Amino acid sequence: MSLDLIHISLAEQSLRGLQAGQEVCRYAVSTALNGAGEANGSGCTPRGRHRVRARIGEGQPLGAVFVGRRPTGEIWTADLAAQYPQRDWILTRILWLCGEQTGFNRGGQYDSQRRFIYLHGTPDDQPMGQPLSHGCIRLRNQDMLELFALTPVGCRVIISEHGEDML
Repeated sequence: MSLDLIHISLAEQSLRGLQAGQEVCRYAVSTALNGAGEANGSGCTPRGRHRVRARIGEGQPLGAVFVGRRPTGEIWTADLAAQYPQRDWILTRILWLCGEQTGFNRGGQYDSQRRFIYLHGTPDDQPMGQPLSHGCIRLRNQDMLELFALTPVGCRVIISEHGEDML
């Protein structure tokens, strides 16, 4: 089974995975502390229609650390986090998004792909259900594993401010 749509609600801080209009999975997420927005350098989560451009991390262990979309060979621990307190931890798997709306979330100063907007795992001590990220969509590591297994390259992703916008 593969998802054909992922819907992320900024208001609800939730992600729903759908296949043929039926909900297959639902997860709490954490989106941008700075709120919604598409501009480069904003630290905001971009809205609108996207697609999964790339799946990164297949076969890596739970908690694998990624920097620049490459596994570092590290596994996240509280001790590792204490050594690198400024890192924005990208863990376990990455679903890299590209915008589909030219001038809104694709191209120029508003390009989700060039902003490196991902769905990715985050340390399990980080709260879900509240906006705290730098623009990406964070999930618990186990949730990210499950979502990754269901999500093909090209899967549609809609990021909306409210629950049902744009569905």
